[in-house]
Amino acid sequence: MIQVKVCGLNDAAGFDAVITAGADWLGFNFFPVSPRFVTPQQAASLSQRSPGGALRVGLFVDPALADIDRALGAIRLDILQIYGAVPILEEIRSKFALPVWRARGIARQADLPADAGGADAWLLEAKPPPQATRPGGNAETFDWSVMAGWKPPGPWLLAGGLTPANVAEAIQTTGATAVDVASGVESSRGVKDPARIRDFIARAKAAA
Repeated sequence: MIQVKVCGLNDAAGFDAVITAGADWLGFNFFPVSPRFVTPQQAASLSQRSPGGALRVGLFVDPALADIDRALGAIRLDILQIYGAVPILEEIRSKFALPVWRARGIARQADLPADAGGADAWLLEAKPPPQATRPGGNAETFDWSVMAGWKPPGPWLLAGGLTPANVAEAIQTTGATAVDVASGVESSRGVKDPARIRDFIARAKAAA
């Protein structure tokens, strides 16, 4: 069974669609530069609409321990998704006792992780373009053919530029068993489209 994460939720319509369509994870983006940014208080308000269902993932970029602590003071998170902050990964794991996912940008085969890197799972997406202001979530795919022959060191999710139109092909090409989408289910920048969310989840889960 293919697992699905929908990231960058910031309104009730998108949140409700993710829950009712049966996503496995939903993500709240705590990086202020992102068009999908929410405060921990906003995320908590959304999460209370349906306390059960999809596991909650908090996305942080180069966080200090205090940043994560502040978020967890407002909302229950099940997983921490970290960009950067490699030096404090073990401190994060020790202090918060939550699974940690690391994100990695991929442009060529040599970029694929050869070990767990201290993470419970890897999230693989395209390397950000030179002008990007964000380390991920730039709506770009990478060349999935570079994954041929790669032996994953542990659990991983495919991300980057996925849409309802290409998610089945992406799964079949890469062998991914979990996918992550943000901009690919939006009607405009940062605005989730419930119909696209439902379509994406249905197509991803049917692709197995």
